[in-house]
Amino acid sequence: MNIKIIAIMALLAPSFAFAEAAHNHNHLGESNLFPYHSFTLETDYGKDKSNWDLDGWAGGDYQKLWVKSEGNVENGKLSDANLWALYSRNIATFWDAQIGLRYDPKIQAHQRESSYVAFGINGLAPFFFETEAYGLLRDDGLFSIHLKQENDILITNRLVLSPSLALNINSRSDEEYQIGSGLSDAEAKLMLRYEFTREFAPYVEYSYERKFGKTAKLYDAIAEPISSNGFRLGIRFKF
Repeated sequence: MNIKIIAIMALLAPSFAFAEAAHNHNHLGESNLFPYHSFTLETDYGKDKSNWDLDGWAGGDYQKLWVKSEGNVENGKLSDANLWALYSRNIATFWDAQIGLRYDPKIQAHQRESSYVAFGINGLAPFFFETEAYGLLRDDGLFSIHLKQENDILITNRLVLSPSLALNINSRSDEEYQIGSGLSDAEAKLMLRYEFTREFAPYVEYSYERKFGKTAKLYDAIAEPISSNGFRLGIRFKF
């Protein structure tokens, strides 16, 4: 099936689902389609690099509209960004199945404007590991897997240590855009934040990112570093 048709179907699926939900709410005499919401925005600044990370949802107990966005600014210029819109359906205690779209704009010469059909799960694994696992089908047929886990460790009631690990795996290489098949990159972070309130928490974070396998060889070939690390100061907002 043509990837554009799949993308359109994935985009329309949340609309149909929420339309059905709205009908059911109205039938029950309730008018609020999005009775609850929870969004987290993290923005930080390092020596030569700053980031943002938006992750949140609006909806009810069983159906949600989930929105994500991440991006980096290096040396004062936007280096990469993405935007996700997902329909989320509760399938088990603490677990949601999700489907939707991801969009990556073309920002630098070695990047491309890309659209993906995204599908996967988001939830709480044993020992309170926040987990997301997504399959991503790009508009030219490249298939990727994105995995991430994060855990909150309470040092005190307000001081929280949060280690996380994210990695990406690709089905094939795309040398034009410096993407290798197999495990392409991973990023480990260690965040220490102080929650003045649940809605406001400054933090310090150390991150280490590295390219692997064929992706690392592609970066070596153009004399680009295959790893980077550094500390950043930031603020987390919940609303």
